[in-house]
Amino acid sequence: MINEYPVRLEGRLDPELSRWLWLVKWALALPHFIILGFLWLGFIVLTVVAWFAIVFTGRYPKRIFEFNVGVMRWTWRVTYYSYSALGTDKYPPFTLAEADYPATLDIPYPEQLSRGLALVKTWLLAIPHYVIIGLFTSGVVWSSTDLDGSGDAVLQTGGGLIGILVVIAAVILTFTGRYPQGLFDLIMGLNRWVYRVLAYAALMRDEYPPFRLDTGGSEPGTPPSPSSGPTDGRELASKSDQRPA
Repeated sequence: MINEYPVRLEGRLDPELSRWLWLVKWALALPHFIILGFLWLGFIVLTVVAWFAIVFTGRYPKRIFEFNVGVMRWTWRVTYYSYSALGTDKYPPFTLAEADYPATLDIPYPEQLSRGLALVKTWLLAIPHYVIIGLFTSGVVWSSTDLDGSGDAVLQTGGGLIGILVVIAAVILTFTGRYPQGLFDLIMGLNRWVYRVLAYAALMRDEYPPFRLDTGGSEPGTPPSPSSGPTDGRELASKSDQRPA
């Protein structure tokens, strides 16, 4: 049985996606990217504040935690809409809160965190994961200290293996009008790995992220999200076989 990880990232693939909208999503999502730039600056500053709080009290300030989860949630919705998945044509809402949207992210609040782990999680323990997700994103997703010691943080999604697979999905979508389910499941697994590591490196959980590719739109142990209609001929045939004679 697969142990569930507390960072829960899910996505529901739209059954009918535009063949051409993906070409202009970079422009449509631009207002979100501008706002997220400022939000991530706040995320970085507040994570430093949270680090001190954890080291001295063993607790992550709840208001800061909720804000940081909101930033990650907003980021996931926008990148799911755009070039980390292209899984929906529904425009993302401008909110840190949970919303009725095909892409969701949730991290339960930890009542207590290890003071000792807070000292080594970001710069030491997460290094093996940085190497792996660097291949996924063509860059380290979260780093508290650059090589020059400037202390800047880095967030990068898209590019790398994820970017290549999304481009392949976009080309297939353009010519066939379909997003291959297997390709979508793989892209979701890669994104899920990235966000698990990001949450761990940002001190939001003490559970070490698994070296495991949990593919699919739903988390392990979660029933698949209901789709708005059959997605292939096999499903139609199955329903036909179940009809009474």
